[in-house]
Amino acid sequence: MPNVRLFLKDNITLVFFEVLLVLFILVLFWLDGLRNADTAVYSIVITLILTFTYLATRYIMRQSFYKKISVKPKAMEDALQKNAKTPEHLQTEVFIHTLYKIYQLEVQALYAKQNRHLQFMNQWVHQMKTPLAVLELLLQEEGELDKKSVQEEVDRMKRSLETVLMNARIDTFEEDMKIEQVELRQMVVEAVNEHKRLFIANRVYPDIAIDENLMVPTDSKWMKFIIGQFITNAVKYTFEEGKKIYLSTEVTENHIELIIRDEGIGIPPSDLKRVTRPFFTGENGRKTGESTGMGLYLAQEVCDKLGHQLLIESEVGKGTKLKVLFNRS
Repeated sequence: MPNVRLFLKDNITLVFFEVLLVLFILVLFWLDGLRNADTAVYSIVITLILTFTYLATRYIMRQSFYKKISVKPKAMEDALQKNAKTPEHLQTEVFIHTLYKIYQLEVQALYAKQNRHLQFMNQWVHQMKTPLAVLELLLQEEGELDKKSVQEEVDRMKRSLETVLMNARIDTFEEDMKIEQVELRQMVVEAVNEHKRLFIANRVYPDIAIDENLMVPTDSKWMKFIIGQFITNAVKYTFEEGKKIYLSTEVTENHIELIIRDEGIGIPPSDLKRVTRPFFTGENGRKTGESTGMGLYLAQEVCDKLGHQLLIESEVGKGTKLKVLFNRS
Protein backbone atom coordinates (compact mmCIF):
# COMPACT_ATOMS: atom_id res chain seq x y z
CA MET A 1 0.00 0.00 0.00
CA PRO A 2 2.75 2.56 0.64
CA ASN A 3 3.86 2.01 -2.96
CA VAL A 4 0.34 2.69 -4.26
CA ARG A 5 0.02 5.87 -2.19
CA LEU A 6 3.40 7.06 -3.44
CA PHE A 7 2.38 6.27 -7.02
CA LEU A 8 -0.89 8.19 -6.67
CA LYS A 9 0.91 11.19 -5.20
CA ASP A 10 3.37 11.07 -8.09
CA ASN A 11 0.56 11.00 -10.70
CA ILE A 12 -2.10 13.12 -9.00
CA THR A 13 -1.70 15.88 -11.58
CA LEU A 14 -2.41 13.42 -14.40
CA VAL A 15 -5.58 12.21 -12.63
CA PHE A 16 -6.80 15.79 -12.22
CA PHE A 17 -6.04 16.47 -15.88
CA GLU A 18 -8.09 13.45 -16.96
CA VAL A 19 -11.00 14.54 -14.74
CA LEU A 20 -10.89 17.99 -16.32
CA LEU A 21 -10.74 16.38 -19.75
CA VAL A 22 -13.88 14.32 -19.03
CA LEU A 23 -15.68 17.40 -17.74
CA PHE A 24 -14.63 19.29 -20.86
CA ILE A 25 -16.10 16.54 -23.06
CA LEU A 26 -19.36 16.62 -21.09
CA VAL A 27 -19.56 20.39 -21.47
CA LEU A 28 -19.05 20.10 -25.23
CA PHE A 29 -21.85 17.59 -25.58
CA TRP A 30 -24.08 19.65 -23.29
CA LEU A 31 -23.51 22.72 -25.46
CA ASP A 32 -24.38 20.53 -28.45
CA GLY A 33 -27.75 19.78 -26.85
CA LEU A 34 -26.83 16.24 -25.79
CA ARG A 35 -27.92 14.97 -29.21
CA ASN A 36 -25.26 12.26 -29.21
CA ALA A 37 -25.41 10.90 -25.64
CA ASP A 38 -24.13 7.48 -26.67
CA THR A 39 -21.09 9.09 -28.29
CA ALA A 40 -20.47 11.11 -25.14
CA VAL A 41 -20.64 8.04 -22.93
CA TYR A 42 -18.42 6.15 -25.35
CA SER A 43 -15.85 8.95 -25.35
CA ILE A 44 -15.79 9.12 -21.54
CA VAL A 45 -15.45 5.34 -21.17
CA ILE A 46 -12.64 5.18 -23.73
CA THR A 47 -10.85 8.04 -21.98
CA LEU A 48 -11.15 6.35 -18.59
CA ILE A 49 -9.99 2.97 -19.97
CA LEU A 50 -6.97 4.50 -21.68
CA THR A 51 -6.11 6.51 -18.58
CA PHE A 52 -6.45 3.48 -16.31
CA THR A 53 -4.38 1.32 -18.70
CA TYR A 54 -1.67 3.97 -18.84
CA LEU A 55 -1.56 4.33 -15.04
CA ALA A 56 -1.57 0.57 -14.48
CA THR A 57 1.28 0.08 -16.97
CA ARG A 58 3.19 2.95 -15.44
CA TYR A 59 2.70 1.53 -11.94
CA ILE A 60 3.88 -1.93 -12.98
CA MET A 61 6.99 -0.44 -14.58
CA ARG A 62 7.74 1.72 -11.55
CA GLN A 63 6.75 -0.74 -8.84
CA SER A 64 10.32 -1.91 -8.21
CA PHE A 65 11.52 1.68 -8.06
CA TYR A 66 8.82 2.71 -5.57
CA LYS A 67 9.54 -0.39 -3.51
CA LYS A 68 13.22 0.49 -3.45
CA ILE A 69 12.76 4.09 -2.29
CA SER A 70 10.03 3.22 0.22
CA VAL A 71 12.36 1.05 2.30
CA LYS A 72 14.86 2.70 4.62
CA PRO A 73 18.39 1.93 3.37
CA LYS A 74 20.79 0.13 5.71
CA ALA A 75 23.95 1.03 3.83
CA MET A 76 25.08 3.43 1.11
CA GLU A 77 25.47 0.48 -1.26
CA ASP A 78 21.67 0.08 -1.22
CA ALA A 79 21.49 3.16 -3.44
CA LEU A 80 23.58 1.40 -6.10
CA GLN A 81 21.05 -1.30 -6.96
CA LYS A 82 20.15 -1.36 -10.64
CA ASN A 83 16.45 -2.11 -11.10
CA ALA A 84 15.17 0.89 -13.06
CA LYS A 85 13.22 0.31 -16.29
CA THR A 86 12.20 3.73 -17.53
CA PRO A 87 14.66 6.13 -19.18
CA GLU A 88 14.02 8.65 -16.40
CA HIS A 89 14.94 6.21 -13.66
CA LEU A 90 17.86 4.80 -15.60
CA GLN A 91 19.28 8.31 -15.83
CA THR A 92 18.48 8.85 -12.13
CA GLU A 93 20.48 5.74 -11.25
CA VAL A 94 23.43 6.96 -13.33
CA PHE A 95 23.26 10.28 -11.47
CA ILE A 96 23.08 8.56 -8.06
CA HIS A 97 26.01 6.27 -8.89
CA THR A 98 28.11 9.26 -9.99
CA LEU A 99 27.11 11.16 -6.86
CA TYR A 100 28.09 8.17 -4.73
CA LYS A 101 31.55 8.07 -6.31
CA ILE A 102 32.00 11.78 -5.52
CA TYR A 103 30.85 11.09 -1.97
CA GLN A 104 33.36 8.25 -1.63
CA LEU A 105 36.21 10.49 -2.83
CA GLU A 106 35.23 13.23 -0.37
CA VAL A 107 34.99 10.76 2.51
CA GLN A 108 38.36 9.24 1.63
CA ALA A 109 39.93 12.70 1.45
CA LEU A 110 38.40 13.62 4.82
CA TYR A 111 39.56 10.36 6.36
CA ALA A 112 43.09 10.85 4.99
CA LYS A 113 43.13 14.40 6.36
CA GLN A 114 41.96 13.31 9.81
CA ASN A 115 44.39 10.41 9.82
CA ARG A 116 47.23 12.76 8.83
CA HIS A 117 46.36 15.15 11.67
CA LEU A 118 46.13 12.30 14.18
CA GLN A 119 49.41 10.73 13.08
CA PHE A 120 51.18 14.09 13.12
CA MET A 121 49.88 14.92 16.61
CA ASN A 122 50.99 11.51 17.89
CA GLN A 123 54.48 12.07 16.49
CA TRP A 124 54.61 15.61 17.80
CA VAL A 125 53.57 14.57 21.32
CA HIS A 126 56.21 11.84 21.26
CA GLN A 127 58.89 14.31 20.13
CA MET A 128 57.96 16.83 22.82
CA LYS A 129 58.98 14.29 25.45
CA THR A 130 62.65 14.85 24.61
CA PRO A 131 62.90 18.63 25.25
CA LEU A 132 60.64 18.27 28.28
CA ALA A 133 62.89 15.57 29.69
CA VAL A 134 65.97 17.75 29.03
CA LEU A 135 64.34 20.72 30.78
CA GLU A 136 63.43 18.54 33.72
CA LEU A 137 67.02 17.28 34.04
CA LEU A 138 68.37 20.83 33.84
CA LEU A 139 66.04 21.93 36.63
CA GLN A 140 67.14 19.01 38.78
CA GLU A 141 70.83 19.84 38.45
CA GLU A 142 72.45 21.53 41.38
CA GLY A 143 74.06 24.91 40.97
CA GLU A 144 73.24 27.70 38.56
CA LEU A 145 70.69 26.97 35.85
CA ASP A 146 72.16 26.66 32.36
CA LYS A 147 70.00 29.30 30.68
CA LYS A 148 71.54 28.70 27.26
CA SER A 149 70.52 25.04 27.26
CA VAL A 150 67.06 25.92 28.55
CA GLN A 151 66.64 28.49 25.77
CA GLU A 152 67.69 25.93 23.15
CA GLU A 153 65.04 23.48 24.32
CA VAL A 154 62.40 26.21 24.51
CA ASP A 155 63.23 27.30 20.96
CA ARG A 156 63.00 23.71 19.84
CA MET A 157 59.53 23.42 21.36
CA LYS A 158 58.44 26.73 19.83
CA ARG A 159 59.48 25.61 16.34
CA SER A 160 57.62 22.34 16.75
CA LEU A 161 54.54 24.14 18.06
CA GLU A 162 54.60 26.53 15.10
CA THR A 163 54.65 23.55 12.72
CA VAL A 164 51.63 22.06 14.51
CA LEU A 165 49.72 25.35 14.24
CA MET A 166 50.53 25.75 10.57
CA ASN A 167 49.49 22.17 9.92
CA ALA A 168 46.14 22.90 11.58
CA ARG A 169 45.66 26.10 9.56
CA ILE A 170 46.53 24.57 6.20
CA ASP A 171 42.95 23.29 5.82
CA THR A 172 41.58 26.83 6.09
CA PHE A 173 44.46 28.37 4.17
CA GLU A 174 42.31 30.52 1.87
CA GLU A 175 40.72 32.28 4.86
CA ASP A 176 44.15 33.23 6.22
CA MET A 177 45.90 34.10 2.96
CA LYS A 178 46.85 37.63 1.95
CA ILE A 179 48.80 38.06 -1.28
CA GLU A 180 50.70 41.33 -1.60
CA GLN A 181 53.98 42.69 -2.90
CA VAL A 182 56.64 41.84 -0.33
CA GLU A 183 60.26 42.93 -0.11
CA LEU A 184 62.09 39.61 -0.47
CA ARG A 185 65.31 40.50 1.36
CA GLN A 186 63.50 41.90 4.39
CA MET A 187 61.29 38.79 4.60
CA VAL A 188 64.34 36.48 4.44
CA VAL A 189 66.24 38.53 7.03
CA GLU A 190 63.28 38.35 9.42
CA ALA A 191 63.08 34.56 8.98
CA VAL A 192 66.84 34.24 9.62
CA ASN A 193 66.66 36.43 12.73
CA GLU A 194 63.89 34.26 14.13
CA HIS A 195 66.31 31.31 13.93
CA LYS A 196 69.52 33.08 14.99
CA ARG A 197 69.87 31.06 18.20
CA LEU A 198 69.59 27.87 16.13
CA PHE A 199 72.46 29.06 13.94
CA ILE A 200 74.59 30.00 16.95
CA ALA A 201 73.89 26.76 18.83
CA ASN A 202 74.94 24.64 15.84
CA ARG A 203 77.76 26.98 14.74
CA VAL A 204 76.30 27.20 11.25
CA TYR A 205 76.00 30.67 9.76
CA PRO A 206 73.73 32.33 7.18
CA ASP A 207 75.06 34.13 4.12
CA ILE A 208 72.44 36.43 2.58
CA ALA A 209 72.96 37.81 -0.93
CA ILE A 210 69.61 39.28 -1.97
CA ASP A 211 68.95 42.60 -3.69
CA GLU A 212 67.02 44.98 -1.46
CA ASN A 213 64.84 46.15 -4.35
CA LEU A 214 63.37 42.75 -5.24
CA MET A 215 59.61 42.56 -4.68
CA VAL A 216 57.61 39.33 -4.95
CA PRO A 217 53.84 38.63 -4.81
CA THR A 218 53.26 36.33 -1.83
CA ASP A 219 51.93 35.97 1.69
CA SER A 220 54.77 37.05 3.98
CA LYS A 221 53.59 35.10 7.04
CA TRP A 222 53.33 31.78 5.22
CA MET A 223 56.53 32.36 3.27
CA LYS A 224 58.49 33.07 6.46
CA PHE A 225 57.17 29.77 7.78
CA ILE A 226 58.41 27.99 4.64
CA ILE A 227 61.80 29.67 4.81
CA GLY A 228 61.98 28.73 8.49
CA GLN A 229 61.37 25.09 7.59
CA PHE A 230 64.18 25.24 5.01
CA ILE A 231 66.54 26.85 7.52
CA THR A 232 65.70 24.33 10.24
CA ASN A 233 66.33 21.40 7.90
CA ALA A 234 69.53 22.93 6.55
CA VAL A 235 70.94 23.45 10.05
CA LYS A 236 69.71 20.09 11.33
CA TYR A 237 71.45 18.16 8.55
CA THR A 238 74.69 20.15 8.61
CA PHE A 239 76.79 18.24 11.11
CA GLU A 240 80.10 20.08 10.61
CA GLU A 241 80.70 23.34 12.44
CA GLY A 242 81.61 26.47 10.53
CA LYS A 243 79.54 25.62 7.47
CA LYS A 244 77.24 28.17 5.87
CA ILE A 245 73.70 28.36 4.56
CA TYR A 246 73.52 30.52 1.47
CA LEU A 247 70.35 32.51 0.77
CA SER A 248 70.41 34.17 -2.64
CA THR A 249 68.26 34.96 -5.66
CA GLU A 250 68.28 34.58 -9.42
CA VAL A 251 66.11 36.71 -11.68
CA THR A 252 64.88 35.19 -14.95
CA GLU A 253 62.44 36.43 -17.56
CA ASN A 254 59.43 34.81 -15.87
CA HIS A 255 60.50 34.21 -12.27
CA ILE A 256 62.34 35.50 -9.27
CA GLU A 257 64.05 32.50 -7.69
CA LEU A 258 64.78 32.36 -3.97
CA ILE A 259 67.62 29.86 -3.47
CA ILE A 260 68.54 28.33 -0.11
CA ARG A 261 71.65 26.15 -0.28
CA ASP A 262 73.36 24.32 2.56
CA GLU A 263 76.60 22.38 2.92
CA GLY A 264 75.06 19.49 4.77
CA ILE A 265 74.94 15.75 4.22
CA GLY A 266 72.57 15.95 1.25
CA ILE A 267 69.58 13.79 0.35
CA PRO A 268 70.03 10.33 -1.19
CA PRO A 269 68.68 10.09 -4.77
CA SER A 270 66.24 7.38 -3.71
CA ASP A 271 64.64 9.77 -1.21
CA LEU A 272 64.70 12.96 -3.26
CA LYS A 273 61.35 12.40 -5.03
CA ARG A 274 59.60 11.48 -1.79
CA VAL A 275 60.77 14.18 0.64
CA THR A 276 57.58 16.24 0.14
CA ARG A 277 55.30 13.35 1.08
CA PRO A 278 53.69 13.55 4.53
CA PHE A 279 55.59 11.69 7.28
CA PHE A 280 58.42 10.66 4.96
CA THR A 281 61.66 10.89 6.94
CA GLY A 282 64.06 8.89 4.76
CA GLU A 283 67.61 7.94 5.64
CA ASN A 284 68.50 11.37 7.04
CA GLY A 285 65.46 11.44 9.31
CA ARG A 286 66.46 8.12 10.80
CA LYS A 287 69.95 9.45 11.48
CA THR A 288 68.72 12.34 13.62
CA GLY A 289 65.63 10.62 15.03
CA GLU A 290 63.87 14.00 15.29
CA SER A 291 62.19 14.34 11.92
CA THR A 292 58.39 14.32 11.63
CA GLY A 293 58.52 14.22 7.84
CA MET A 294 56.07 17.14 7.70
CA GLY A 295 58.30 20.18 7.12
CA LEU A 296 58.83 19.85 3.38
CA TYR A 297 55.32 18.44 2.93
CA LEU A 298 53.82 21.60 4.44
CA ALA A 299 56.22 23.74 2.42
CA GLN A 300 55.07 22.05 -0.79
CA GLU A 301 51.40 22.46 0.19
CA VAL A 302 51.84 26.16 0.96
CA CYS A 303 53.79 26.80 -2.24
CA ASP A 304 51.06 25.12 -4.29
CA LYS A 305 48.36 27.21 -2.63
CA LEU A 306 50.33 30.44 -3.12
CA GLY A 307 51.08 29.59 -6.75
CA HIS A 308 54.84 29.24 -6.21
CA GLN A 309 56.97 26.42 -7.57
CA LEU A 310 59.22 24.46 -5.22
CA LEU A 311 62.29 22.71 -6.62
CA ILE A 312 64.71 20.54 -4.64
CA GLU A 313 68.19 19.52 -5.77
CA SER A 314 70.67 17.59 -3.66
CA GLU A 315 73.91 15.67 -3.78
CA VAL A 316 75.00 13.35 -1.00
CA GLY A 317 77.96 14.76 0.91
CA LYS A 318 77.77 18.18 -0.77
CA GLY A 319 74.46 19.64 0.37
CA THR A 320 70.94 20.52 -0.71
CA LYS A 321 69.56 23.39 -2.76
CA LEU A 322 65.94 24.49 -2.52
CA LYS A 323 64.37 26.95 -4.92
CA VAL A 324 61.09 28.83 -4.61
CA LEU A 325 60.00 30.36 -7.91
CA PHE A 326 57.89 33.52 -7.66
CA ASN A 327 56.04 34.68 -10.78
CA ARG A 328 57.09 38.11 -11.91
CA SER A 329 54.09 40.44 -11.87
